[in-house]
Amino acid sequence: MSPSRRFLVVDDERQIRRAVAHVLEPLDGKVSEAASGREALTIAAAEQPALVVLDLGLPDMDGTEVCRELRRWSEAPILVLTARHDDEATVAALDAGADDYVTKPFSTPALQARVRALLRRAGRPNAGEPERTAIEAGALRIDLAARTVTRGGERVHLTPTEYDLLATLATHAGRVMTHTQLFSAVWKGRVFGDAQGHLRVHVAHLRRKLEDDPVRPRHLQTELGVGYRFVVD
Repeated sequence: MSPSRRFLVVDDERQIRRAVAHVLEPLDGKVSEAASGREALTIAAAEQPALVVLDLGLPDMDGTEVCRELRRWSEAPILVLTARHDDEATVAALDAGADDYVTKPFSTPALQARVRALLRRAGRPNAGEPERTAIEAGALRIDLAARTVTRGGERVHLTPTEYDLLATLATHAGRVMTHTQLFSAVWKGRVFGDAQGHLRVHVAHLRRKLEDDPVRPRHLQTELGVGYRFVVD
């Protein structure tokens, strides 16, 4: 890893900034800290960090607005720190461009896992690489070119909507997808009376067809109050 890589930690509490920096420092990068949204945007513009860890409760501006501003000119992964049970703020930040979230108080292993996953995804080369045509997760194989799914080598019949939902989640593996993001990608903005209930039914159908234990899913995981995440490992 390049020692010139930079990380940015944004939180108005110095103790939390130091705790996050302690996780980032072993990753061969320099950690900068900001205590406000405006300071964060100034530092980010100057240093172009490889990762931003952002608290949503800032003193001068909403963390969601910081996400939105960063996304106007930066593709760096954004990991937001959210208060437990504040699902509305979490969803708003993800819809504004954040890549993932950790609830406070957080454990060091949980934060490390999220950071490493984001850096792995951000570090995957794109230019000049052949387009991915299949995704494998355990016994599942999703053929993106043929729009087919097999489980243990056996073909699984999915409806077009079920396939589109699975493919959307799988091509963003490891990343939480909000209800709004999934509806935009799969249903193209069509409106339903109980949108989340409609989505929940389709996810339940997928779990029955694809998971060994639909009650304790391995791949199609729920992020309560936020959305869903496809897990490969």
